[in-house]
Amino acid sequence: MGLCKCPKRRVTNQFCFEHRVNVCEYCMVTSHPKCIIQSYLQWLQDSDYNPICEICTKSLSEGECIRLTCYHVFHWACAEGRYRALPRTTAPAGYQCPSCATPVFPPPNLVSPVADELRAKLAGVNWARAGLGLPLLSEDQDMKGAAGRGSQSPIDHSQYYNSVDSQRGTPVGASDDESNGRSANGTPHSVVQITDEPINIFDNTSVKRSDSLQGGQASRKGFKPIDHVKPSANYDHDDNKYKQKSTFAWISRWWKNTLPSSRVRRAGGIYRRYWVILFIIIAVIVFLVVLSQRDVDEENPFGYAHEDDRRILQKN
Repeated sequence: MGLCKCPKRRVTNQFCFEHRVNVCEYCMVTSHPKCIIQSYLQWLQDSDYNPICEICTKSLSEGECIRLTCYHVFHWACAEGRYRALPRTTAPAGYQCPSCATPVFPPPNLVSPVADELRAKLAGVNWARAGLGLPLLSEDQDMKGAAGRGSQSPIDHSQYYNSVDSQRGTPVGASDDESNGRSANGTPHSVVQITDEPINIFDNTSVKRSDSLQGGQASRKGFKPIDHVKPSANYDHDDNKYKQKSTFAWISRWWKNTLPSSRVRRAGGIYRRYWVILFIIIAVIVFLVVLSQRDVDEENPFGYAHEDDRRILQKN
């Protein structure tokens, strides 16, 4: 994983073999349209590359190129002629990448700049429009697209999505909201969005997200703040952690741990306190009775001492 150096500052694992930098999909479309780009792990395993079209074995810089969702790049004229030569009865899954056999048509739920650019490019030829589920063009428009029409503007991208949504019976206004659910599914797209501002869960405000989120994602409001945890009476601060506890503190802690708290009422817990108090009172009474019944001589508290002395004197 690396950080792209573009202003969007996106995290990606794709690596440009020619410039030796991490690139996100936005940079693939704008700044690296003809570069050899694969994962950073593949570059670590083998950094050798050959910037040629694998269909005609010519340099990619000689003509207009197209990048598939697997990030392999080919000449648009070579790829278009190769796929146009296939039978018209070929299923959409039959149109595959010459290098890795990945399907040419991106999944409908895939949202990425590379996929959008590819859809806009394929929408100019009839053999691709059939695979994308779009109505066919006239022969003149089809020939213009086959001759190498440039990539469409962002307005054309929206027209493409509107036509697809209208065919599915989806309102055009809902296409932006539905684009949130068009996540990458099975393709090596790994652009990760990083929020520009930290999220404070203790503020009673809405969560702020980056303005560059894809698909018009809106900030979610209404998050409830988390209540601050109140310190309990038994909590030891750092200053008092290693201080010697007094006897009263130990008794107080034992008393609170033994008796149920006011918030937690267990079965029979109401009478437990009274039993403990009654036991203490009985113990005190018994102790006082034992002391009062003991016969103590003030002059000779240990009465048997004189008898022992007499025995010792008699022996001597």
